[in-house]
Amino acid sequence: MDRENMAVVDGAYAVAHAVKVCKPDVVAAYPITPQTNIVEHISHFIADGEMDDVSINVESEHSAMSLLVGAGSVGARAYSATASQGLVLMSEVLFNVSGMRLPIVMTVVNRAMSAPLSIWNDHQDSISQRDAGWIQLYAEDVQEAADMTAQAFRIAESRNVLLPVMVCMDGFILSHVYEPVVLLEDDLIDRFLRGYSPVAVLDPDDPKTFGAFADPNTYTEFRYLQEMAMRNAVPEIEDAASEFQEIFGRYQGGLIEEYMTEDAEILILAMGSVVGTIKEVIPGMRAKGVNVGLIKIRSFRPFPAEAIKKAVADAGVIVALDKNISIGLGEGALLTETKSIICNSSIQTPVIGFMLGHGGRDITEARIEQIIMETSEVMKRGITVESRYADLKEELL
Repeated sequence: MDRENMAVVDGAYAVAHAVKVCKPDVVAAYPITPQTNIVEHISHFIADGEMDDVSINVESEHSAMSLLVGAGSVGARAYSATASQGLVLMSEVLFNVSGMRLPIVMTVVNRAMSAPLSIWNDHQDSISQRDAGWIQLYAEDVQEAADMTAQAFRIAESRNVLLPVMVCMDGFILSHVYEPVVLLEDDLIDRFLRGYSPVAVLDPDDPKTFGAFADPNTYTEFRYLQEMAMRNAVPEIEDAASEFQEIFGRYQGGLIEEYMTEDAEILILAMGSVVGTIKEVIPGMRAKGVNVGLIKIRSFRPFPAEAIKKAVADAGVIVALDKNISIGLGEGALLTETKSIICNSSIQTPVIGFMLGHGGRDITEARIEQIIMETSEVMKRGITVESRYADLKEELL
């Protein structure tokens, strides 16, 4: 760890600093809790002369992303940040960005969706946009959120990918917490990103059409090419993490991370800051004779199907923890996706899920221990309930 460049900063500052050293040509964002601090720090960098004046004021999140469509179309490196209702207000434009293959990077500071109004963290906002064609990366801690911001530009701008990337970090839990962080160095970032050379740009001297009308004879092929680009992103995500490690000396990225999985009978799948809590619980549970391990999902899109299948092949039971819910199905997205890749495979491991932490409800070590013990019963008695709330108040049960 490079202690010379370490500083105790909040998550928003760490991400804003990462954006600064990545040198975007255009930044457009609209304030919304708990994201606002990121763009405030960027404004301070600009005011202090540490960053070019690249920030453009807009009247809404929809306008912010629409502006970046124009910026990206002329070859600019573009960045935004948002949360919750702001992300959903962008939804129309998110599909345009991906369909036009614009490598825009955005930080999503995850926050629960209204109504009822909540400013606290869960993953309903970004999960609601999982089919918009954006790569989705989830950070466990502040260092990872900053480091994956730089990797996001590298992944998005790869000519094998050319898709937008959202780096998701849990609101308040990561955006407002102060942690020791190694701030990204300008010279190393320049080596890592190696500049941006767009494949195609709007140019009066070389006219092109972006996002044109597609009739039924061509539309399917555009969607197919997006899917192929998302598949191409799988090795690019891994390669970006490996080269980042070579240059910066730390590994922060990749598709998944395994923790004490070697002999695990119970495997937990989770993403975001809850991973840190789970890591605190596992050694104690193992000391009690419960063989439990963790698979951290960094990349939710593209979904790391092959990596997960390889990691869970020898498990006795798999449990997915979700801070979101599909209303009407009664389970979270990570559970649904995990079941989908195991179905029709050679893996016979039972898969269950728990939903928890909605609207920012605390996820304690005791709650994780309870989930582990309830999951262990599946190996003895089989699945009785496939998906349930882990923290629903008893009067509603």
